[in-house]
Amino acid sequence: MAKSEEPVIIKKYANRRLYNTGTSTYVTLEDLAGMVKAGEDFVVYDAKTNEDITRSVLTQIIFEQENKEGGQNLLPINFLRQLIRFYGDSMQMLVPRYLEVSLDSLTKEQSKFREQISQAFGMGGFGAMEDQVRRNMEMFERTFAMFAPFARQGGQSGQAGGETPSETKPGSGGGDDINELKRQMEEMQKRLDRLGDKE
Repeated sequence: MAKSEEPVIIKKYANRRLYNTGTSTYVTLEDLAGMVKAGEDFVVYDAKTNEDITRSVLTQIIFEQENKEGGQNLLPINFLRQLIRFYGDSMQMLVPRYLEVSLDSLTKEQSKFREQISQAFGMGGFGAMEDQVRRNMEMFERTFAMFAPFARQGGQSGQAGGETPSETKPGSGGGDDINELKRQMEEMQKRLDRLGDKE
């Protein structure tokens, strides 16, 4: 019982082969993707340095899944661009937690979402399902846009002949920006809570 609670240890060798120490077999990224889907926890260590490289291996799995022929892409291009913009930005430290909370909320709601899809197939067909998906995506995009207010203001200033938007004029003070960010995050959490309550 205690054994199942511990994450499986995967070792990555110099030849890029991955070794599952739990089953004493070599595995592929596809095998690791299957483990994630089955809810099996694992950590990946570099066999030579013993460095934890789990993050980079999980990123590789996502890359492989996104590039599969005939596969389904989960990461929209605009989302990827927005994500790249956050690297090195002052908001960078908040992004991982925000994404974690958003995906956790989506995971909790997925059974309800599956029910909606099955009802859409049963009663309204594809049109009803597409309408529901469109509404969900619009909500997600609005939420993500709320999370990036300063990036949006920066983009608008470039279109307005270089004028500084009133929200970001010099002298407005960094404290005001932080308070505004806190207010927006609280509002975003309330909206997510309300969406969960509606179901």
